[in-house]
Amino acid sequence: MALKRNPEDQFENNSTEKARQLFSGDASKKKETKILTTFSIEPSTKRELEDLFSELGLSWAGGIRFALKEFYKKHKE
Repeated sequence: MALKRNPEDQFENNSTEKARQLFSGDASKKKETKILTTFSIEPSTKRELEDLFSELGLSWAGGIRFALKEFYKKHKE
């Protein structure tokens, strides 16, 4: 008598494999992690920057990262 495969077993195997890849030492070396950085800024300046980043389709953090990358490119000597 043949046994039927349980679809949940296949899902569990796929998720287990993905978890192994995600948490293996090799995967963590490929992608650099982000660090949390803090700084002080006037509320009015932050609102202006948020509006500018919003027009560019960026979040606050994305806009700050973009601005820092552009600054670095411009002043890279």
